[in-house]
Amino acid sequence: MDSFFLKLSVMLVPGMLAIVCHEVSHGYVASRFGDPTAKMMGRLTLNPIKHIDIIGTLMIFFIGIGWAKPVPVVFGNLRNPKRDMIWVAAAGPITNIVLATVSALLLRGLMVFDTPSAPGSPLAMLVQPVILMLAFSVYINLLLAIFNMIPVPPLDGGRVLVGLLPYRQAAAWSRIEPYGMIIIIVLVFFTDIFSYVISPVLEIGVHLLAGPQSALVLGVTRMMMH
Repeated sequence: MDSFFLKLSVMLVPGMLAIVCHEVSHGYVASRFGDPTAKMMGRLTLNPIKHIDIIGTLMIFFIGIGWAKPVPVVFGNLRNPKRDMIWVAAAGPITNIVLATVSALLLRGLMVFDTPSAPGSPLAMLVQPVILMLAFSVYINLLLAIFNMIPVPPLDGGRVLVGLLPYRQAAAWSRIEPYGMIIIIVLVFFTDIFSYVISPVLEIGVHLLAGPQSALVLGVTRMMMH
């Protein structure tokens, strides 16, 4: 039970922030390109209650990645649907990369205060939980960005690819969207894509952003996932 509450305290805030900001960014960029659907439905807010998906939130604790209710986007409302779809779809992963970068910079800065010479001090007791949350934030945001860029619709990478392909190829690729989640489940659970593609790219990203604190990021994540 203590272990569960430790995981909850460390993972919930950065996990929810990563997921909610990802979804809000889709709606915000869509509104800038002519689709007011998300704004009209009150989804351009960081209030997690507006976005929470119970199963998606619980998955953060069990498999290390989760999801929120997708922000509605009517691509036909965009001024240039094929081109603008690229930016709407890419907004989510870009937002997660920005959050991961900010978290990594804050983590590097806060490690200055977490010195061995002052263990148990009031400052250390305040800083250490924040360090754990920032470390997990680096990981979860990079994981969301990388996972969502798998080029299979309805994931963001699939929609970016549809926007980039010539019209005939784009139409053919977009037709797999009704089966996209089945394809993704098969890839994740029945192939080695996570071990041989996602995990290596994720570790490279962690090392690039966290630098000397990359071992801390990976260690905290392993601790949270067991």
